[in-house]
Amino acid sequence: MVAAVVALLVQMAVAMVTTAVEQTPTIDEPVYVGAAVDSLHHHRVRYNPEHPPLGKLIIATGVAFARPHLDAGFTGDQTALGRHVLYEAGNDPWRLMLCARLPMIALTLLFGLVVFAFARELTGPVGGAVALALYAFSPDVIAHGSLATLDVPAAGFLLTSVWLLWRARRRPRWHLPLAGVALGAALATKMSMLAAVPVLLLLAVLSVWYARRTHHRTPRDHMRSLGIGVAAAVAMALIAVAVVWATYLLVDPRLRWTPTGPVPTVQGLRGLAVHWLPLPEAYRDGMRIQFGFEQDTWRGFLLGRRYLGSLWYYLPVALLVKTPLGMLALWSAGTVAMLLVPRLRPAAPYVLVPAAVLLLAALDGARNLGVRYAIFLPMFLAVAAAGLMAVRRRWAYGATLALVLFVAVSSLRTYPYYLPYSNEAFGGPSRTHLRLHDSNVDWGQDLGRLADRLRERYRGERIWLVYKGSGVPSAYGIHASDPRRAAPDEVRGLLVVSDSSIAQATGRLAALIDGSEPIDEVGHSITIYRR
Repeated sequence: MVAAVVALLVQMAVAMVTTAVEQTPTIDEPVYVGAAVDSLHHHRVRYNPEHPPLGKLIIATGVAFARPHLDAGFTGDQTALGRHVLYEAGNDPWRLMLCARLPMIALTLLFGLVVFAFARELTGPVGGAVALALYAFSPDVIAHGSLATLDVPAAGFLLTSVWLLWRARRRPRWHLPLAGVALGAALATKMSMLAAVPVLLLLAVLSVWYARRTHHRTPRDHMRSLGIGVAAAVAMALIAVAVVWATYLLVDPRLRWTPTGPVPTVQGLRGLAVHWLPLPEAYRDGMRIQFGFEQDTWRGFLLGRRYLGSLWYYLPVALLVKTPLGMLALWSAGTVAMLLVPRLRPAAPYVLVPAAVLLLAALDGARNLGVRYAIFLPMFLAVAAAGLMAVRRRWAYGATLALVLFVAVSSLRTYPYYLPYSNEAFGGPSRTHLRLHDSNVDWGQDLGRLADRLRERYRGERIWLVYKGSGVPSAYGIHASDPRRAAPDEVRGLLVVSDSSIAQATGRLAALIDGSEPIDEVGHSITIYRR
């Protein structure tokens, strides 16, 4: 079993490191890297307040090895900061991004061990291996676990907290404080994890009540255990709050905080909740900024349809497109097994309820920008899928093995283009851009690959580029003009367009695309046309 675990994690590590080496910065990464570099140089919380500091501190542990330079006189917003650090301050963007991504890769691999340990405790070593295989071959986890972003670490810390709460059913004195630390780490990485806090505190009460079940002789004993459970949950919450404070103090012991931009005013119950949270002012202002984002109107794209606003069914449909078919089957079967098999039923509130609450919160979001907003599902439901091993029927073992192999083949076939993955029912990675956009397929990751392609096949040709991303084309040797700023008759040669821009194309760009012939594609995220 040790060999199987090592093999699965090595496969995952190779996939993530390859992805990290080959991909240029995605849209969000320069902001996080810039904030990490600023914290290294100035020891302050100043940029990117809409996300707490822990994820950027983790990025900083890798970035520090690159010894990045930052001009002391720099002034600008967080977007300009990321651009400056990567492309204007004399740093090597390839080396800097790899150093930023490596700590996240290591953390993603450690969360794989949590998935394995959680599933093994529920269903045995074979179930643990099944869960780890689903996690290690998940295209979405590989894609986002190899980036210097916050989605995977936040979800992984939350899963760790839930696993520790499950273990607290036997030894609450040891595991509840650790669960509080893990919960605090999740909250200190991404604010969206706040939606799961009430669920985890209730699970803490449940774990303590279960641990004291041998003391239950009278109704008074039951009430005493319940009271002890509530006290333990309060202690766990205080530990989580302390971890959040500690991350801000680690960046800046003086807790200096001055917003660099406007902070929205939040009214009603949300405003009261933000005001009374016992967290640093920078955290609460970050929440106000996040609520402000939810008031904006964002552009969406689903199954070939452009729209404004959000659709409640966006994430379920996007997950159907971007999750391997075998994984969807195992998630469903494992969930049913967890609800029906008597020995697994006590684990259902731990595995299924936090994921369900987070999914409901994500469905209500205003930004239909990718399944990364539900990246916790491949983690929690990998544990649930191991429930099939508790059915103890020969057909269950055979079917599970066949479906895991199907997932592995589907994942390996998309290597190394994990970000634009879609399953076979929707045509695979080359067709994802016809149904989804943004971080589901084209997040700006293929600028370097585009530079290589243009040098290899189209040297000396006139390039017109519409690129959706944070990278600077000229930094990779791409010298191009924007076709939207020229008369249509002047746009001749190669028209290169990011697939997310194609999905939202209207007006002049749509007319240029309609009058061009597609001749090539790069990374399943950029299309090259001939005009």
